[in-house]
Amino acid sequence: MEAHSFLGKKGFRVQSFGTGNQVKLPGPSPDKPNIYDFNVTYDEMYKDLMRKDPDLYTQNGILHMLDRNRRIKPRPERFQASKEKFDIVITCEERVYDQVIEDIESREKSMDHVMHLINIDIQDNHEEATIGAFMICELVTMLYASDDLDNEVDEILQDFEHKINRPILHTALFY
Repeated sequence: MEAHSFLGKKGFRVQSFGTGNQVKLPGPSPDKPNIYDFNVTYDEMYKDLMRKDPDLYTQNGILHMLDRNRRIKPRPERFQASKEKFDIVITCEERVYDQVIEDIESREKSMDHVMHLINIDIQDNHEEATIGAFMICELVTMLYASDDLDNEVDEILQDFEHKINRPILHTALFY
C-alpha cells in the first residue's frame, strides 16, 4: 500500500490487492496474528486493534499503516476476485508472484491480452516499504516511458535489476 499511495500521488492509475484467503496482520505474537475477511474495512480493523492493545499496535506501526490504508481505499481487495485485465502487475514477495501466476493460469483464456508480472522482494516493514515504493515508482516510470513495452521490458528490467542490486522476476502472461 505504500507503493500504491506513492504511485497515486505521482499520477499513476493504481490498484492494490492481497492474494491470500484472508487479511493477516501481526498480532501479540507470531503464532497469534489478527485475521480479517476481505470485506472488513481498514477502519474496522483499526478500531478493533485500538480496542485490543493500542500501545502494541502503535509501537509496531500497524495502526499507522491502517490509518494510511484507510485514506487510500475503504478495504483490502483480493486479486483473485478481480476480473479486470492489467498491463503490469508488480508483486513484492515471490510467494505472491507465484499466487498471481497460478490465478491467471486458472482463468479462462482469450489470449488477447498480455500482462507483465514483475516481482521485487521487499521486506514487510515500514523502512523497506518506503524504499520499495521509491524503487517501484522509478521502475513504473521507466516502463511507462517505453514506446514498445512488450519488446523492451526485458532490457528495462535487466538495467533496473543491475541498478538496484536486487533480483527481479518477470513473466509475461496471456489471458
